[in-house]
Amino acid sequence: EIKNHEKEVAENQAALDKATAIREKQLAEFNAEEKDLLESISALKSAVTVLSKHNSFIQMPMTHIQTVAMTMQRTMNKHSGMLAGVLTRSERKLVTSFIQSPQDYFDAEPTFKQSYAPQSGEIFGILSQMKETFEANLASSQKEEAENQKAYEELKAAKEAEIKAGQDQIDAKTQELADTDEKNAQAKVDTEDTQNSLSADEQFLSMLKEKCQMTDGEWEERQKTRQLEMEAVSKAL
Repeated sequence: EIKNHEKEVAENQAALDKATAIREKQLAEFNAEEKDLLESISALKSAVTVLSKHNSFIQMPMTHIQTVAMTMQRTMNKHSGMLAGVLTRSERKLVTSFIQSPQDYFDAEPTFKQSYAPQSGEIFGILSQMKETFEANLASSQKEEAENQKAYEELKAAKEAEIKAGQDQIDAKTQELADTDEKNAQAKVDTEDTQNSLSADEQFLSMLKEKCQMTDGEWEERQKTRQLEMEAVSKAL
């Protein structure tokens, strides 16, 4: 029975260890994802802020528009999977064109390239949409992380309770076995003492019988001697 409890405790401990390892992996992945999303959100927020201060790219310094283009490029490369279902084909084409030639959107000369200028508002909208997508994903990941942590804590509490209950059973059974062994040992000692006492009693009884036999013999001998003495006295008279 003790072995069965020990097996259950070992299985529960193994399950808890496995759950802990999974939780640690989940937490590490979440921390990495959260950090990445926060960095992307911060970069996109800065780009949106920069664009919101100007009516069009034509009014922006070249360094600012290049920074926006680099932000979009890094974000698209790093989170292409996340954005695959967010941006339309035309939006992706526009972003690619902007990343490849941001100066075309900056050129104020009335050339063919100037036709891109009105699309600066669309770039602003795409940046805002990307930022909102990442914010939504971050909120979803944080919610999922909170749920995973709660589920782990509940599992941990349950497993620790099962482990404690099993260990208590092991301790109780072990003590019970020890008490039984002690009682058996004491019973064995009592039996040996009883046997020794019985042996001593039997020896004493044997000696007593032998002594009684000797006493009876002596008494009979004295009786015979006394009888002979009485007969001798009678003849003398």
